Amino acid sequence: MRLTDFWGRMAEHFGETYADSFARDHVMAELGGRTVHEALEAGWDAKDVWRAVCVANEVPRHLR
Repeated sequence: MRLTDFWGRMAEHFGETYADSFARDHVMAELGGRTVHEALEAGWDAKDVWRAVCVANEVPRHLR
């Protein structure tokens, strides 16, 4: 998954403004105690990060 696709999905689920705030501030156990931004900077694949976001936030199937 490309980062542009990832951020588009984040914006679609959380809204344009909250997506970045969530990605910067919300530490997720599914990402090894990292935020979305930290996981991506650490080299996690965007698809794996998106899957973790989906699990943690019960993202509807049609958005996965």
